[in-house]
Amino acid sequence: MVLKKKKEIQVDAFFLDHQQLEKLQRFSKAEEQNLASLLLRCAQLSNGIQQIQCIKQITPLVKKMDQNSACDPMVKACLDILGETYFSLGTKNPLKKVLASSLNGLPEQFMTLAVQSFVCCLGEELKTTDVYLYRKVLDNLASCMEDFSLGRASIKNLFEEVLQFLQKSLLDIQEENRKNHGNRIVQTQLMHDLLIAIKVSMMFVQKLQENIQGSLWKHHESFVWQSMCSLLKSSTNFLMDATLLQTVQTTSGLAVILFTKAMYEPVEELPSLISDLLLGSVKHAGVPVWFVNNCGTLCTEELSDSVLLFLCHGALAMLEWKNGSMGENGEQLLLDIASVLLSLSSELKESSMATSLSRILAIWTNSALAALVSGSPNLKIKLNGNSDVIGKLLEYIYTHWEHPLDAVRHQTKLIFKNLLQIHRTTITGFNEKSDPFFARLIKHLLSLEWHVKGKYASLGCLVECVGTENILQLDRTIPVQILDVMNDQSLAPYASDLLETMFTNHKTHFTLSFKDSTWIDQWHDIWVSPLLVILCEGNHDQTTYIIDYYLPKLLKCSPDSLSYMIRILQASADANQGSCSTRGALGALMACLRTARAHGHLELSNIMSSGLVSTECIKQGLVHQHNQVCIDALGLLCETHRSTEIVSVEEMQLIQFFMMYNLNSQSPSVRQQIGSLLRKLFCRIQESSQVLYKLDKNKTKQELLENSTERHPLGILQRYKDFMSSVCDRLFEVLFPGSSHPTRFSALTILGSIAEIFSVPKGQAQVFQLDQEIDSTRVQTLIQCFTSTFEEVKVLAFGLLMKIRDVALNLQDSENLDLLFQAAMDLSTSTKPYDCVTASYLLNFLVHHEGLQRICLGKRVEHNPQMDEDTSVSTVEKNTLSVIKLLLVNVEEEIFQAKKSLLQAAASFPMYGRVHCITGVLQQLPFNNLTLVTEWKEMVARLILMSYRLSAVVSPVVQSSSPEGLIPMDSDSESAGRLQMILHEIQPQDTNDYFMQAKILKEHCKIEPEKLSDHRPVENICTEMRGKERQTCDVTAQMVLVCCWRSMKEVSLLLGTLCKLLPSQATSEPSDGLITVEQVKNIGDYFKHHLLQSRHRGAFELAYAGFVQLTEMLSRCNSESLCKMPEQWLSCVLEEIKSCDPSSTLCATRRSAGIPFYIQALLASEPKKSKTDLLKMTMKELMSLAAPLNESSSVIPQVHALNILRALFRDTRLGENIMPYVADGIQAAILGFTSPVWAVRNSSTLLFSALITRIFGVKRGKDENAKKNRMTGREFFSRFPSLYPFFLKQLEVVTNTLNSEAEELKIHPSLFLLLLILGRLYPSPMDGTYSALSMAPFIPFIIRCGHSPVYRSREMSGRALVPFVMVNEVPHTVLSLLEGLPDSTSPCIRQNNIHGTLLQVFHLLQSYLESKQLVSSDFQQGLGDIITCIRTKLWLAKRPNPCLVTRAAILDVLVMLSTHLGKFQKQEMQLLGFWEEMNRVISDSELMSGIPYSSAVPGLIQYLQSITKLVISLLSVTAGPDIQSSSSPVAKKIAKPPLSVVHLLHCEFHEVRLLALEAILLWLKQINSKQIAEEGGGVLCLLIDLEGTLLTVALKEKNLQCFCKMLEILYTMDLRNVLQKTERSIKMNPNELLSWSLNIVDISNSTEVQSIALKFASKLVIHLFQNHQQISEEVLKKWVQLIDYFCGDEQQTEMLLAAAEVLKSITSFILTNEKLILGLTDTLTMWKCVVLLLQNEDLVVRDAAAEVIQVAQSEKKSSKGTEFALRIVNAPMALDLAFAILCELLQRWGEIRAGVPILLEWLLGDSDLKRDSETSAPEEDDYLFDKGEVNFWAEKLTHVRQLSKHLLQLISMTHLTLPDHRDLNRLSRIALDQAQLVGHLLRALPPTPEFSKTAEFTRLAIQNERILVCLKILNLLKSDDTCKNENLEK
Repeated sequence: MVLKKKKEIQVDAFFLDHQQLEKLQRFSKAEEQNLASLLLRCAQLSNGIQQIQCIKQITPLVKKMDQNSACDPMVKACLDILGETYFSLGTKNPLKKVLASSLNGLPEQFMTLAVQSFVCCLGEELKTTDVYLYRKVLDNLASCMEDFSLGRASIKNLFEEVLQFLQKSLLDIQEENRKNHGNRIVQTQLMHDLLIAIKVSMMFVQKLQENIQGSLWKHHESFVWQSMCSLLKSSTNFLMDATLLQTVQTTSGLAVILFTKAMYEPVEELPSLISDLLLGSVKHAGVPVWFVNNCGTLCTEELSDSVLLFLCHGALAMLEWKNGSMGENGEQLLLDIASVLLSLSSELKESSMATSLSRILAIWTNSALAALVSGSPNLKIKLNGNSDVIGKLLEYIYTHWEHPLDAVRHQTKLIFKNLLQIHRTTITGFNEKSDPFFARLIKHLLSLEWHVKGKYASLGCLVECVGTENILQLDRTIPVQILDVMNDQSLAPYASDLLETMFTNHKTHFTLSFKDSTWIDQWHDIWVSPLLVILCEGNHDQTTYIIDYYLPKLLKCSPDSLSYMIRILQASADANQGSCSTRGALGALMACLRTARAHGHLELSNIMSSGLVSTECIKQGLVHQHNQVCIDALGLLCETHRSTEIVSVEEMQLIQFFMMYNLNSQSPSVRQQIGSLLRKLFCRIQESSQVLYKLDKNKTKQELLENSTERHPLGILQRYKDFMSSVCDRLFEVLFPGSSHPTRFSALTILGSIAEIFSVPKGQAQVFQLDQEIDSTRVQTLIQCFTSTFEEVKVLAFGLLMKIRDVALNLQDSENLDLLFQAAMDLSTSTKPYDCVTASYLLNFLVHHEGLQRICLGKRVEHNPQMDEDTSVSTVEKNTLSVIKLLLVNVEEEIFQAKKSLLQAAASFPMYGRVHCITGVLQQLPFNNLTLVTEWKEMVARLILMSYRLSAVVSPVVQSSSPEGLIPMDSDSESAGRLQMILHEIQPQDTNDYFMQAKILKEHCKIEPEKLSDHRPVENICTEMRGKERQTCDVTAQMVLVCCWRSMKEVSLLLGTLCKLLPSQATSEPSDGLITVEQVKNIGDYFKHHLLQSRHRGAFELAYAGFVQLTEMLSRCNSESLCKMPEQWLSCVLEEIKSCDPSSTLCATRRSAGIPFYIQALLASEPKKSKTDLLKMTMKELMSLAAPLNESSSVIPQVHALNILRALFRDTRLGENIMPYVADGIQAAILGFTSPVWAVRNSSTLLFSALITRIFGVKRGKDENAKKNRMTGREFFSRFPSLYPFFLKQLEVVTNTLNSEAEELKIHPSLFLLLLILGRLYPSPMDGTYSALSMAPFIPFIIRCGHSPVYRSREMSGRALVPFVMVNEVPHTVLSLLEGLPDSTSPCIRQNNIHGTLLQVFHLLQSYLESKQLVSSDFQQGLGDIITCIRTKLWLAKRPNPCLVTRAAILDVLVMLSTHLGKFQKQEMQLLGFWEEMNRVISDSELMSGIPYSSAVPGLIQYLQSITKLVISLLSVTAGPDIQSSSSPVAKKIAKPPLSVVHLLHCEFHEVRLLALEAILLWLKQINSKQIAEEGGGVLCLLIDLEGTLLTVALKEKNLQCFCKMLEILYTMDLRNVLQKTERSIKMNPNELLSWSLNIVDISNSTEVQSIALKFASKLVIHLFQNHQQISEEVLKKWVQLIDYFCGDEQQTEMLLAAAEVLKSITSFILTNEKLILGLTDTLTMWKCVVLLLQNEDLVVRDAAAEVIQVAQSEKKSSKGTEFALRIVNAPMALDLAFAILCELLQRWGEIRAGVPILLEWLLGDSDLKRDSETSAPEEDDYLFDKGEVNFWAEKLTHVRQLSKHLLQLISMTHLTLPDHRDLNRLSRIALDQAQLVGHLLRALPPTPEFSKTAEFTRLAIQNERILVCLKILNLLKSDDTCKNENLEK
């Protein structure tokens, strides 16, 4: 909606030299305007745009001149000057184009003169000899040839000279490029010049073809022929030269074909020559000599893949494919090109080549289409859909449609689209709709899974060919299927595009087929109805993406459908308001309205006035529990199609209502959306106000009077102003003490938008200015936001202060400035890491204040008097210099102290804060226009020196082998030997020799024992030490480490920032920069040293951040010595890794520490467009180290190489450039996994994991085997072809050892990795016959892997087999696997093999039963065969099979079959036989006869679980009506299963009991949800009389899980039945049962058990109350206390949710009942619980608690009837409603007098201030990273303000007074005492307490407000005459 600002066009003016001006002055006349005076005036203008206007006057002026003036010398002089000007202008300057078009319009008589002038100027240009000036000449030549008749005429006149220049330029640039080898910057420039030169040569030949192709030049001696030969030869050389940029080679490919085409005769033979070149079959006999001489390399050498590609491109682009001009040879060439390109597709893997190839294939399809139009019948046959070429092209499409590169995917879609067109062209005249090729394609595509992205675009293309209706006839559910896919964001855009294509096509089909509009209902049923269902009930992601992607397209296609949607949704909006997880009809309505309004399909005022949507309805949307409904409702108000639509009063009121309850959203995305929507609203206010101002200005007084005040422009503007002012009030109001991070973030973001949108442009009236709303308290509030522990809040507050800088700084008086500056300096040396960030923002703000320098001077900064005199120096620059000086002086002093004692430094003045502030202040400085350059140079030198010194002090700690637990201890007696001692002790212990030799702990004889204790790793022991002031401070190891690594981090970032000061322009001398080349080199060496030496992750990760800044600067700078640094550093470090020198200090543990980071930074800085030579060189080296050929080579280089490769494959910046190395990486990882050395195996695993992510993408879901992160086998192996033979060979090696007869255990570690990858591939129905990379050879190997002795490998092989077997092949494969199982009589039975086979059967069957083909008869047949076969192997499930693991495995298969077959309604005879067999298996099992084993027997538990599942499955099948009512004897036998549920519950193994309980619970839930009721009995019969058994078992149950499930079942059952059985089976009355369950809550230590027991107890309480049974007082008290205990802030989520559920269940009976059932105190305690839960930090808990309010509000609505009540509300609104309901209830109960004092106590809070202030002081310094308050969401003052609002309303409404109420007097005393204490504590705080004692200051400020509010209400109540005080409420 918001309009984009128009870009200003920059035009550089031209200037004439002295001579030219004199010439013009001679000819110009003052009295009349002639050409000379016009040019003179033009030349004197300094603005390019004005010059354009001037030049446009030339043509009209010349046209007025008479015929004879052509001889006038003035005209000649002017034309000369115009020519010189034209050639001097840059090619991008718009003046050049304007001048050309003006000269194009010259009258005939002046043309000859003009041509002479231009020829003369062009001749001069062509004499240029400097290679670096060629570019200008080439640009001029290009300009002359482009639509410029004068230019072209000049070139024709100088034809030979131009040709000679072009020929020379190509040779010269090539030679210059050779000379500058290695100088990247110069070479890049030359490459671009070369590219232009080739393009201009081609243009020259194309545009001036008729000139060349006169027959004269065909004489081989003629100059033109020689030059053309030279051009051809150069182009061929460039084409073959792989060192040139790819664009140069591509263009050369075009040039070679173009030049050959121009020279070759007869033309008909050209296609066959090119065919021969491409196929490498050139016979010299038939080829002209000149061609062999110039393009000999093309004929004789083996052409590289890239050259072939570029030649194909040249042929396709430069030859004429239309109208069959090339005859049969041309058609043959077309087919040859296709076969060459397709063969290249498997070779070219580099991303740029793959992209080019796809683009060229798309060009081929276009050429083929062109050729077909006039092609021979033979060509039509060869390009038919069923032909070979098209088949292979389809292969290419299926392989590349999910390619990671966007460009390739896009081209693939184009190729497919063109293919369909090609096929259509070949079958013209036949019926396209019924064409078998299309039918086959559709069938194939529809059988693909929906997660295949390529499916969507291809189906879209097919829809355009055959129409939507034809596709829907195959499957009507397609629209719903596609909508279901849209919960995945990566698929949503594809899905919505396909749907759009389909419904648009469908609509067109309907409009053509039906004359009237009866079809619209049918169209709605297919495309709109499913959408509405999903919008109401779908999950969050799905609905969001459908609204974003699908809805706008649908409305655009059919805007009339909107009224249909509103009608349907409106009908159910009140009934279905949604919940926290679904939008409901109300949410769906908001979404539709929002989208429609934003796209201009409706006016909000219309639908509100017509009563279609009420204000209440939008209000409910604005505070809905579902975040996205709130956002949609807000969007409905903020987004409009016109950006100047006036904002109505209703909209403003609704926005104010929204801002009361939605600023505290924990979801970052919601906050972002709120910010962006309100920004749109403010833009609308701003833009519509400008329109109103104009209206007001243009209207006459009369019109204004006639207009109502309502629509009066000034009236609306005033409303705007008031509205914006109230918005700002609200936003500043929520920045109160203790407001949460989300609130602050939202408020500051919105304020920032307001400041930006309403900033005042010069000379424009502005409806609102933020500056006018700002006063000193508000500035103070913003500055206090710097103390937030969240950096984003600091950033926003700082940004806002900068936007209102002038006002904010003016409001700071000198005293305040002093205090703030002192606070910043104190914070900069705090030991709390986040304090220095606060200091940095404070300083960055203060730097803008005029008075800061005076303060710095007061702090002993040496001063340069020249600074004061020099007024040109900006305040910021002066202040920054002074602040940095001050910080630097301090930090230098601190470093000096730290050298003496690092512990003292860590405890009292960790230096990193100061450095952080220096970096922060530097980043604000405008480096390009500094005045005090010498001071800054000196300052930079000092800063670099300081960095090195600081680093030297702290680096020993971060470089020690174990920095985490290190304290270098100081003892005052020895200070000299101590540091040396420490340095010696903490030498790295993990360098190369760490692996080489065993470490022998040497006794340090010279050192006495107590000296040894000078250094020991200490984690928890705190060292007490006395500093200079002799104060005691505790130093923990954490403090020392934090001090050191943060210092290293800050030094790195400071040095990185300083590197950027090097000037990057070529013109500036190195001396102009603030930093010298030498200093940069030293900084580079510093980084190298630290990245390769640091052991602490924080230290090297952050050194990396600084180093990246340096390397990026190096790649851009012009100094050759610096440009080559990265390359030298890389070679050095790779050498050091390779050398494996024992003296090397590289870290070989910690994943190689900083080494991968170092190499990553160097490679990532390489320019993206370059040839990435460094990457290629590095990868080659690393691959050779990672997979060494000989075993003997050292381990360490291999470990380093694997670790570095892992980092590089994870680095997104290397993008597609790293993909060609993936296959080698996989091989290295798999081979490394077999190494005997642990370190290599470990690094290989990490590398393997990184590669899996790189290939298959980041795993989005929890499901390990999700379809998303997979690809087809064909796509995988075509992208990594070398892995195909590698995997097969590895599998062969592994499986050969598995099948050896010897029983010894051979474990192949690599098997696991192979199966992991293979399990992620899947076969595609698109796999054709052409692919050489078939998946079939893998199947036998994977089946044999199932025989592995390793359990996990067998499991993996079971999973990995599934993707390789096509669905229709499954029954056959399963049968062959089952037949391979031994019989009970077999002599040699191997259990491993049996187990592996059964697992494979299990996984295959599982995928088969889940597939979509359940209906087909083949499926039923296949299943029948499988059942018959498995019945012959049932001995494996019975006792003759001694192995319990394999028994469990076959039982799992049976359970799956049983569950599946149980779903069929009719049980056939064959199946009855199957059930009978199952009964036998169960009867034979140990569950029947008792279990003879102990649980230690391997596989026993597994077996018992599987057999139990079978029993349960059988019970639910046999309980079905089908078998129960059957009369056949077999069925009657089956109907009585051998085991009952009760039997299972009494089993001694808790695993069995747990499964039985889970089944019971499931059956109960099914019965309760009425799923089974219709079936007459069914599962119900299984649950008869279970209650008694359950209670008996529950009393004895020892296992927690089982006990928990039992309670859950009891809770789910009908309480009446349970209570009946209680008396009988466990002899308890209801009250005893209640006590028992409350006791469980008390004594259990499992939150799960406690939660379910409380819910059960609460259900009992309500039941007893409802049946008027007595409950003892004591039990009730205990129940209330437990609920209260469950609601504590520190409780686990599960308990909080249980409490919320209980409170919801008692709402209507206890909380909102007309009678007080529990008494006032207990009921209010319950309400307090609700209030607490509504402020819990966890959103789930708040949402659950809000349901209490929902129940209360629904009751209110049903009792009151018509009135609209907000029901489904978010927590902030629910809290407000809770207090409102409570005050209303107090009136209804008549308990106001007793209730108000209790609520006042809530208001005052129960904090003991004295205790709090005492305890908080030491705590605050104890923890380094303590974040203060635990609950980041609740805001005490929000709750206080809402409660007080409702209390004041209650008091004023009821005129309540309580003059001498006992409780009130007590409260008054407490409040007054607290007020006194708070005042005292606040005065006792140091100056600027908000910075130095943030937590305490906030706590006191909150308590202060609570006390004041409380006192205000108390005073009201005490006065006898309330009426006087009613105004207090206002």
